[in-house]
Amino acid sequence: MTENYYSQASMKQKLELNITGMDCADCALTLEKSLVKLDGVEDCQVNFSLAKMEILGDADEEKVRKQIKRLGYGVTDVGNRPQILKGWPLLWDLLKRPRNTLTLLGMISIGFAFLSSGSPSLQLALFSLGGVFGLYFPARSGWAALRSGQGLDMNVLMTIAAIGAFIIGEYGEAATVIVLFSLGEALEGLTMERARDSIRGLMLLAPAEATLLTGCMDCKGHLGKKLPHSDESYEGGICPWCGKDEQTVPVESLKIGDHILVQPGERIPMDGVVQSGSSAVDQAPITGESIPIEKNTHSEVFAGTINGDGALEILITKIAKDNTLARLIHLVEEAQAQKTPSQRFVDRFARIYTPAVVMLAVLVAAIPPLFFGQPFTNTPDIQGWLYRSLTMLVIACPCALVIATPVSVVSGIASLAKRGVLVKGGAHLEMLGKIDLIAFDKTGTLTHGRPELTDLLCADECCEDTELEKCHHCDEMLTLASAVERQSTHPLARSLVQAAHQRSLPALEAYQVEALPGRGISGYVGEKKILIGNHPSFHSEHPDFAFIDRKKSTPDFCQRIDRAEAAGQSTMVVAADQELMGYLAVSDPPRSHSREVLAALKEAGIQKTAMLTGDNASVAAGIGNSLGVDEIHAELLPEDKLTVLKGLQKEYEAVAMIGDGVNDAPALAAAELGIAMGGAGTAQALETADIALMADDLAQLPVAIRIGRKAANIIRFNIAFAFVLKALFLLLATFGSVTLWMAVIADVGTSLLVTLNGMRLLLKNSVAKASS
Repeated sequence: MTENYYSQASMKQKLELNITGMDCADCALTLEKSLVKLDGVEDCQVNFSLAKMEILGDADEEKVRKQIKRLGYGVTDVGNRPQILKGWPLLWDLLKRPRNTLTLLGMISIGFAFLSSGSPSLQLALFSLGGVFGLYFPARSGWAALRSGQGLDMNVLMTIAAIGAFIIGEYGEAATVIVLFSLGEALEGLTMERARDSIRGLMLLAPAEATLLTGCMDCKGHLGKKLPHSDESYEGGICPWCGKDEQTVPVESLKIGDHILVQPGERIPMDGVVQSGSSAVDQAPITGESIPIEKNTHSEVFAGTINGDGALEILITKIAKDNTLARLIHLVEEAQAQKTPSQRFVDRFARIYTPAVVMLAVLVAAIPPLFFGQPFTNTPDIQGWLYRSLTMLVIACPCALVIATPVSVVSGIASLAKRGVLVKGGAHLEMLGKIDLIAFDKTGTLTHGRPELTDLLCADECCEDTELEKCHHCDEMLTLASAVERQSTHPLARSLVQAAHQRSLPALEAYQVEALPGRGISGYVGEKKILIGNHPSFHSEHPDFAFIDRKKSTPDFCQRIDRAEAAGQSTMVVAADQELMGYLAVSDPPRSHSREVLAALKEAGIQKTAMLTGDNASVAAGIGNSLGVDEIHAELLPEDKLTVLKGLQKEYEAVAMIGDGVNDAPALAAAELGIAMGGAGTAQALETADIALMADDLAQLPVAIRIGRKAANIIRFNIAFAFVLKALFLLLATFGSVTLWMAVIADVGTSLLVTLNGMRLLLKNSVAKASS
């Protein structure tokens, strides 16, 4: 569904309905073309993959529902909580559907007909009855397709083939062909429903009800009182001393600001912030993280995640339709509605293929009998050319080709969504299988993005052989540096302020603070002018500094800085009133699994990895080399990253860029595939990238690459397999080597095989074994 369609829908009435009974993409086309003719319907879009219909206009809903049912399909409201049936309930639900009931009756009639060979009249009657049972829905759907202007769909072709076979006296084959076709459609519908259930399962992650806490709100009698088991004071909300009432309510009735209680082992029903309690929460359903995350007061929690062994009181921050799980489901549904390049090619081909084969069938039926004296109908020795043409009509059905890609896309996107990887379209899923280089932003992607003070050394190096806490020179340097850096928003500045706080150093005031772009920062603390900058700037721009060398070891001091930077640490030299005080080393440590992820990407088929960072070359090299990055590009401004990325695109066929979705937006947009991290915590990451890793780590990236490669391979195989089989049976039909029932079994069998093959992406064991 196009962006233009959605923009129009926002201004006009939009009706959304779930459709049941759609077995092939032709069903979606029939519904669209039929419903758009109703009064008040301006546009109709049917998503076959999700079995969902959207109508734009002011049409009467009751008339819309009646028309859908008249075409032989079921209809339910989109807002209804889905039911996923298994076992006997599923079988009973299938048998209750009218088409399946008639198919079963047709099979029974044909079975008795073959057993009644001794009574030709009874056998003919049973074949006729079975044919009517099997033909009812295909004929009705075919007639609806013709009336809607869709043309020769598979129902029309199968109806013509069955009626033609009956006319020439092939009663058994006529009845068998149409019943087998109906059976095949039912089986295809079943397998597609199983694929759709993978998405519906996401909707069931969050419970339908929640335990709402009500009680004394903003209690004036206890405001300012110290909270029990906490150093904080009660400032409002539900009073912890007056008691709370528990009430079970639908999640749709909850509002932002409500308090809910989640007991141990329960699923969290809403996004919110923990107000009291602590527990380890399993976030795997949303982020794919395998280890439960500890949640305490002020921690953020997501709907659909599983509470551990502690009760949590949660303040709701988003209503049900806007929570993280709802956004995830909405984006997954939109993604599955987008066609891949392969699917668009097959759709264009099918529009040519079916009419071409039908025309060929007409020529096959007419030319040999008219010009070469060949038999028109069957003889004891040879198939008639009319029979061969009817067989070709069966082969002309493009269902196997059309369904080859959508089922793989549905399965692939659903499989990744369950692992906390949101792929925002079938085209991106296919591209995921073609990537041969991945470029990483360093800060916050390969590293945690939370710099920490890891080393410091005063100019006279008196602390070199003692514990850092005992060096008053280092404490003085950090106190003055943190006073100036407190007015900066740079991540490195925050690390110094945090380190000074942890060492209980005094928080002094700084004034006349000035940022020195590309070099550092300066300011006054008391009567002293403090300068904090990078190592090269002190040598190149401040040659007049008195680098006091009490131990006559200034070269060694500089070497210490060089060694720190080579180890991946960012260094800041500190001077007070033109006198060197020492240096501070800050490190943004790599994520614990970054090296393993990069190695796993190579195993998954990625040729090379690159790191793009604005950090200095020494620090970048230290981090990159320790992680095994192939190419390191340092000291880059945002526009430089874009230039480097374009250079990589000239060397490699498909390049992916992964970053935080904010600072790297130009590079993410320019790459063939933009991947953002931390999608569960920010809506911006979900909206800006082609793929979002819901967790704030890279653990699922190799799995995503494997699934993307496997999906691309399955799509290619499915299309090739359907093409080859169609061509083979078309050739055999021309030479009279195929019967009608063989052709329909091949057609239905091919559709089932490509459907089941695509659904392999839902199997965890299959994905785990997938490789490039």
